[in-house]
Amino acid sequence: MKLELSQVSRWYGNVVAVNDVTMTIGPGVTGLLGPNGAGKSTLLHMMAGFLGPSGGSVTLDGTKVWKNHRIYRNIGLVPEREGVYGFLTGWQFVLSAAKLHGLSDPISAAQKALATVEMEGPKDRRVETYSKGMRQRVKVAAALVHDPEVLLLDEPFNGMDPRQRMHLMDLIRAMGTAGKTILFSSHILEEVERVAQHIEVLVAGRHAASGDFRQIRRLMTDRPHLFRIKSSDDRKLAAALIVDASSGGVTLGPDGLEVQAVEFRRFAWLLPRVARAEGINLHQVSPVDEDLESVFSYLINRST
Repeated sequence: MKLELSQVSRWYGNVVAVNDVTMTIGPGVTGLLGPNGAGKSTLLHMMAGFLGPSGGSVTLDGTKVWKNHRIYRNIGLVPEREGVYGFLTGWQFVLSAAKLHGLSDPISAAQKALATVEMEGPKDRRVETYSKGMRQRVKVAAALVHDPEVLLLDEPFNGMDPRQRMHLMDLIRAMGTAGKTILFSSHILEEVERVAQHIEVLVAGRHAASGDFRQIRRLMTDRPHLFRIKSSDDRKLAAALIVDASSGGVTLGPDGLEVQAVEFRRFAWLLPRVARAEGINLHQVSPVDEDLESVFSYLINRST
């Protein structure tokens, strides 16, 4: 199934939380990135049909989401804020979700959902005694109990220990591979880079970028790309590169060269040709800032 947002905005009085966002979320795993206050939670709640857009539209396979209770059969939401009643046991909470969805066999559905998140333990333990990671997992179980085609997760890894985090990451990847539409937000950029096939970036309520993190990085032609290069003659290579306009700066150090490429395409074309012409062997050419955190930091700074 496919979620489509067309010029979606949401404001509260004079405060604009989401501003003119257009994007499409299809099958597979998509990561939603943005700093605190960027509007990620507001966007997820509009996609889930729990919050109406002030402008624009949100549709699921062409059907409007807002004020359409039928879409809840196909969407599961794991909110960032606690939505679990502490006086209930985890079993009672997930079972109640199954009953609210009107499932024909709510007991089997609840058992399956809890097993999926590895919470088949005692059924008499109340949620108020759970750790943060356990509460996160029981929220995921409740969102999965009706086997939705679309799963929206807001900061799902918060409070999980490393084993729990790895299990949930594997589960999200498996569901995406199976054709489910998964969108999750996370402030831990390495997790998004490891799990998501596609990335959407939201900054100050605006849609800042879309694609995988390398595609996003290569769209940033107004900032130099930084490369680390090791060769058979670093000094000679530095002298040859600095004279070309594609190199904004060259630093020679004990570990080789660091080159700022202000014209990425020309630099990629030029480097092997310069090395060949000068009789220099290239031992290593690697991007220094080609990681998701660098990309994300740049997008935040560019949009503020």
